[in-house]
Amino acid sequence: MSAQAVRADPWLRRYRAARSGAVRLVCFPHAGGAANFYLPFSRQLSPTVETLAVQYPGRHDRLAEPPARSLAELADGVVAELADVEEDGCGPLVLFGHSMGAVVAFEVARRLERDPLALIVSACRAPSRLRAGSVHLRDDGGVLAELRRLGGTAGDLLGNEELLKMFLPTVRADYAALAAYTEPEPVTPPLACPITVMAGDSDPVVPVDEALAWAQFTTGGFTSEIFPGGHFYLTSCADQVTESVLRMVKGHGG
Repeated sequence: MSAQAVRADPWLRRYRAARSGAVRLVCFPHAGGAANFYLPFSRQLSPTVETLAVQYPGRHDRLAEPPARSLAELADGVVAELADVEEDGCGPLVLFGHSMGAVVAFEVARRLERDPLALIVSACRAPSRLRAGSVHLRDDGGVLAELRRLGGTAGDLLGNEELLKMFLPTVRADYAALAAYTEPEPVTPPLACPITVMAGDSDPVVPVDEALAWAQFTTGGFTSEIFPGGHFYLTSCADQVTESVLRMVKGHGG
């Protein structure tokens, strides 16, 4: 199967087929990120796991749509689509979110009628440790400086003025939505599904101890895996990350 995504619905992209009944790993991108960020995951996890990558509005084939104004808006849209996906007899869901996507995945888990098999949060402070950021208030140069610091944006994009004109408003909107997010009230009850934290040991924006604070948000078990690297450790440690995801899926009965 080619790398061309199958458009399962407005929100989800499927790049590789999986065996019948396979666990579905629903992957949520970071601020400014798009579904194709998870194409390598899809290649490495197929056919044991079926990867569904979330496509937020305002990017790639949804470029004509305005970006979401809040993380709740993103979560509500994904939950509505997952309700349709779950009707087709698929296996259980595991949610995986990186950076901003971790918070969106958490909000999706809170909204689902059926608990996911597990929630994996990557490179993200726990909701109780989030701080209102100001990246969205910076000028274009300031936003670009943050993207370069984190290291997750392709250099050819950062050097293309025409693409940046389309890309920066979406990035700014994502950072604004993240800055406006507040810890859900009431904080309890926590999720019933297990949570696994993944983090880079030299992440410049997410200290490991603040990532480990996710433990308070579940009664279903908590584990963590720390990898060498920064905020986008999962690109430099791709093989180790996918091995960990496969191990978790199998450990949870997938």
